[in-house]
Amino acid sequence: MKYREMGRGGPKVSAIGIGAMSFAEFYGPTTDENSLAILDAALELGVTHIDTSNIYGMGRSEKAIGRFLADRPGARARFHIATKAGITRDADGRRYFDNSLQHLESELDKSLTRMGIDHVDLFYIHRRDPDMPIEEATGNLARLVEKGKTRAIGFSEIAPSSLRRAAAVHPVAAVQSEYSLSTRSPELGLVQSCAELGTALVAFSPVGRSLLTDHPLDPAIIPSLSFLKVNPRFMEPNLSANLKITDRFRALAAEMGEPAAALAIAWLLHRGDHVIPIPGTRSVAHFRELVRGTELSLSPQDMARIEAVLPVGWAHGDRYSTDQWVGPERYC
Repeated sequence: MKYREMGRGGPKVSAIGIGAMSFAEFYGPTTDENSLAILDAALELGVTHIDTSNIYGMGRSEKAIGRFLADRPGARARFHIATKAGITRDADGRRYFDNSLQHLESELDKSLTRMGIDHVDLFYIHRRDPDMPIEEATGNLARLVEKGKTRAIGFSEIAPSSLRRAAAVHPVAAVQSEYSLSTRSPELGLVQSCAELGTALVAFSPVGRSLLTDHPLDPAIIPSLSFLKVNPRFMEPNLSANLKITDRFRALAAEMGEPAAALAIAWLLHRGDHVIPIPGTRSVAHFRELVRGTELSLSPQDMARIEAVLPVGWAHGDRYSTDQWVGPERYC
């Protein structure tokens, strides 16, 4: 396994991590036993970073991780664990963002209890509260470092300008953002700013929510998935167009003798030494394909062939619906 720094001077973690949203049935039914099997495979393959959140399955993902750690003495020392907080709901069920120290610490304490650990290695603000200066939010995260509840801090889906303001207050180990062959907007400033500031770019959905794999999600199940059924890229006619375009990528991967998912991960790893993909999966076999991407060395010619079949802007539909765009910072 190859390793990368989680922030300048930070701990070395595997070049690929586990996006544990899939432990909470975000992309379809699963079992805790399935999640534990993936974590066992991670130990076997040298994957050390686990990325979860308090809201994935309303704690289900964290509870699965906690069960795994409790059943396998010594496993905690082998993993770099990250979680997030900052998304909540009011009494009427309306979603809003809370970056107050009281909320962040309370939610982190609950996460630690669910996972059965006394600290996390990285704690992100999941979504920025637009009414709080990011300097204040960063200070709240820094207090949790001082208290020993997290070793490092990060943000999810923030703009490069926000990252610069936050980094002026406290080192920001990681920014999490969607980044893949199907979503390349981070290249318009975030990839560069992270590299300059020594911040890891933790790339979620690195295989395009299955579009960049050999077995994309069956269109028949998409109506049962609350996020994807209203996501523009997975609604018709966009879905059919995207599947047809990505057939070219699957054909190229087959020609190169590699799983499509592995090729997508390898392409992303070649975009910068500070990029750390965190794919999610419900399958050990697919997890092995994803990890295979860390073993591939792509030449400039290989990169050019990949981008010839999937040029910038190929995807039909926005990456989020109007409602899904509430929270992430737009910057381009």
